[in-house]
Amino acid sequence: MTKSFGSVVAVDNLNLDIAEGEFFSMLGPSGSGKTTVLRLIAGFETATSGTIELRGVDVTDRAPFDRDINTVFQDYALFPHMTVAENVAYGLRVRGVPRARRREIALAALESVALAGFGDRKPSQLSGGQRQRVALARATVVQPKALLLDEPLGALDLKLREQMQVELKELQRSLGITFIFVTHDQEEALTLSDRIAVFNAGRIEQLGTPAEIYESPASPFVASFVGTSNIFEESAAHALLGVSGTASIRPEKIVLAAPGTAATAGIVSLPGTIAEVIYLGTATRLLVELADGRRLTVLEQNVTTRADHDRRGDAVLARFATADLVSLGSVG
Repeated sequence: MTKSFGSVVAVDNLNLDIAEGEFFSMLGPSGSGKTTVLRLIAGFETATSGTIELRGVDVTDRAPFDRDINTVFQDYALFPHMTVAENVAYGLRVRGVPRARRREIALAALESVALAGFGDRKPSQLSGGQRQRVALARATVVQPKALLLDEPLGALDLKLREQMQVELKELQRSLGITFIFVTHDQEEALTLSDRIAVFNAGRIEQLGTPAEIYESPASPFVASFVGTSNIFEESAAHALLGVSGTASIRPEKIVLAAPGTAATAGIVSLPGTIAEVIYLGTATRLLVELADGRRLTVLEQNVTTRADHDRRGDAVLARFATADLVSLGSVG
């Protein structure tokens, strides 16, 4: 599939299969094409070329309401004049379900998202997280073949966002509905997904499970966008690591040791100086400056209470196993 807006190619010759019952995330920066793909699947945009099939049926030319797909937006899009139960039952009402039956189904849907007893309230009487649950109940009550979610947790504060991530995954598992999720938050994608497509400039840069994407990034873009990576371009990789091509190492794979620590087979040791220490609570991020001016990011878990002293300026060895290096191939 291709989608162009004038001279701008937003989606560039994309081929993608999403499995039934899968929690599938499209991850990428703003302008990478992920939201456009979601809108194409929903029917809100028309493809320049290509087709969309739902369970083998071509729905490319069908209107959004005729695709058996629902969408949850970041702003929830609830009807303010309706009660919570009426909002949830709206899709059933459109389908001609009798009033008593649709209220029964709506209340059961609210119970499934931990909102039993909230049916007679108005959306304005709910918190952001509760409104998000109402939007999910409304979208799933008609049992669509797929549910599209366009950054639905983006407006929530961090703690509520983390709570909703867990609830969203549990809801998807209990319903068995295919979820197609758009986000620019790599941690959110890693937390929720069965598989992730990492988008860049209208194309899929890498497609795989969260572990595959994180542990074996296919390109420097994926290595730097999904989490943090220390990337050694070809010349530095050869000079410092003794490997060919571009390579990367994750910060948590690096251990700092005292200068003079004995060499070990299969372990790279790079001398440097701690340039910055950033306390994160559960972990500490350190920037280690090497002799050539390159800075490595190192992540240490705070498993013990550390004496509060300034480590900046300390000479160290940044040590990591060559087995933990990820080859990113030749660049350019």
